Amino acid sequence: MKKVVTMGEIMLRLSTPGYERFNQAKSFDVVYGGGEANVAVSLANYGFDASFVSKLPNNPIGQSAINHLRRYGVNTDYVARGGERVGIYYLETGASMRPSKVVYDRAHSSISEATIEDFDFDAIFEDAQWFHFSGITPALSKEAAILTEEALKAAKKHNVTVSVDLNYRKKLWTPEEAKEVMTNLMQYVDVCIGNEEDAEKVLGFKPGKTDVTKGELELEGYKDIFKQMKEKFGFKYVVTTLRESYSASDNGWSAFIYDGNEFYHSKKYNVRIVDRVGGGDSFAGGLIYGLLESNDFKYALEFAVGASALKHTISGDFNLVTVEEVETLINGDASGRVQR
Repeated sequence: MKKVVTMGEIMLRLSTPGYERFNQAKSFDVVYGGGEANVAVSLANYGFDASFVSKLPNNPIGQSAINHLRRYGVNTDYVARGGERVGIYYLETGASMRPSKVVYDRAHSSISEATIEDFDFDAIFEDAQWFHFSGITPALSKEAAILTEEALKAAKKHNVTVSVDLNYRKKLWTPEEAKEVMTNLMQYVDVCIGNEEDAEKVLGFKPGKTDVTKGELELEGYKDIFKQMKEKFGFKYVVTTLRESYSASDNGWSAFIYDGNEFYHSKKYNVRIVDRVGGGDSFAGGLIYGLLESNDFKYALEFAVGASALKHTISGDFNLVTVEEVETLINGDASGRVQR
C-alpha cells in the first residue's frame, strides 16, 4: 500500500443551512475540513495509506476532528495534541450570480503555534512515497512556515516526491509575504499545482489574457508561465486547474499540465455545483493518485479533473468518491442515471 503524507490545518466548518445568508441563519451545519486534510481523505478513499500531520487541542473538539478523519480511513497517528483551539471557518453558500462567502476565525489555532519538537519527521516519512502541502500552511504563522520547511527537508532526506498546491489566501498574508516564503520552499517541490491567481500572487507569474470572471481562458498564456516556472524552479510537472465561472452555480472545469516537453489540456466538464469547497483539494488528491498509479501524466490529469468534477456535487469538504466512480466518468459516462 502506497504511503502518502499531508500536513496542514483541519478546521471546524460551520455552514448556513441550504443557501441561507449569514444574517438569516438560526443554526449552522457542522463538518470538518481543510486543504491537506481533504487531500488525505481522497487518497484514503482510493486505497492509499494516507497520513495526516497536524496539531489539535486535547479537548472534545480536537478529538471530534480526529474522529472525522478516522471515519474515512486517514491515519492520524502523527497528529500532535496541545494548544488551545481548532480553527473555525463560516461558510455562506452562494447561488447563481451571488457568490459564496467565507469568514475565518483561525488565529492562534494549535497548528499555527506548533514547532518541530511536536513531530518526529524521520518516523513520519519512513517508507513514504509522497508528501503534499499547500501554501495555506506556511501562511498561518512564522512558526508554521519554519515547520513546513523542516518537513520538506525531511521529505527530501527520505527521497519522497513533494507536491504543493499554491493556494493563495489574501486573508492570511500579502503577495509580498507569500512570494518571500513560497519562493524559498519551491526548491523542495517536484509537482506544482496552482490556478491563475496563485501563480501571480505567490510566484509572480501572470497567464496572458485569462479573466475567470468572464468565463474566458487563454491557454497560450499558461504555456508561457509554465515554461518560466519550470525553468526557474525545476519542477517535474506544472499543473493548473481551469475554472470558468459562469455563475456561483455553474462552472466549466478542466486542467492543464506541462512536463517540460508537452502541454496537455484535459477534457472539460460543465458542472452544476452543490458545494465547491474542497474542489481544488480533490483535484490534488486525484493527481497524486494518478501519478503514483500510472506513468501516464495525461491519465493522471484526466483522473484528477474527473474526481474534482464529482466533488463539486458532494456537500462538505471531503471528496467521497471511489476510483470506480471516477473511472466511469472519465471513460465517458456523465449521464448521472440512477444506478440500481
